Amino acid sequence: MTQTGLIQKATQQVTNPEDKKNLKPIDRLKNILSEKSVQQQFEAVLKENANAFVASLIDLYNYDKTLQMCSPKYVVMEALKAASLKLPINKQLGFAWIVPYKDGKTGQYIPTFQLGYKGYVQLCMRTGAYKYINADVVYEGELVKYDKLTGAIEIDTEKRKSDKKIGYFAYIETLNGFSKTLYMSIEEVTKHAKQYSKSYGSKNSVWTTDFDAMALKTCLRLLLSKYGIMSVEMQRAYIEDSADTVQLADEAIQGEDDVIEIEADVVTEQETGFIEE
Repeated sequence: MTQTGLIQKATQQVTNPEDKKNLKPIDRLKNILSEKSVQQQFEAVLKENANAFVASLIDLYNYDKTLQMCSPKYVVMEALKAASLKLPINKQLGFAWIVPYKDGKTGQYIPTFQLGYKGYVQLCMRTGAYKYINADVVYEGELVKYDKLTGAIEIDTEKRKSDKKIGYFAYIETLNGFSKTLYMSIEEVTKHAKQYSKSYGSKNSVWTTDFDAMALKTCLRLLLSKYGIMSVEMQRAYIEDSADTVQLADEAIQGEDDVIEIEADVVTEQETGFIEE
């Protein structure tokens, strides 16, 4: 039986229809998690850490009012995605989130697994293939040279003229000596955000409250997807971290009452021209 089928079965077994109406969302979630079939799925991927992960999921759901608007069974399914990658879903840690968003067509709230910036770095480290992974801000005067042919940049921090930010970069170097850099100006980052982020422009969006963090995540994600060594685990994570809603993950840390409302249609992130081959 598939993962979805097992959770659907657990949902049907834990309570009868009449009792189900009277249960609080958190109690419905606990009932699903108490089913042996569901517990076995978490134990299969997390071993001795399964109980701690489940406890963190209950804690997350209990204190996030918007997540409680989502069906508990779908929340558990999204949590299993994070569990399969062995990434915590604690908001403060920033590795991964389960983000509730409202389907603008049906009005239903849908939980979605999202990978954070730290999650990408963690998965890279697990491959054992990287010597260096870095991403940072570039200030006015620091960018000495940009080679459009190779994508390489030359930065001199001593030539910094002001605190004005002009761009961002991500850099990877593998153990076999291959290295690649992606530099994006603020204008390029903004253009990308406007095109692919449904939450861009919202007053509660992290693009508004922490533009730097989102820009760095965007640079690293694009660089890894095109030039990085991606294990099967990383490939699965990248696919799960869907292009259309990738930016919504960071909305989860803005507060329990924030819900992002988007259309349900999926937009596939296309190749950008920011890295020249």
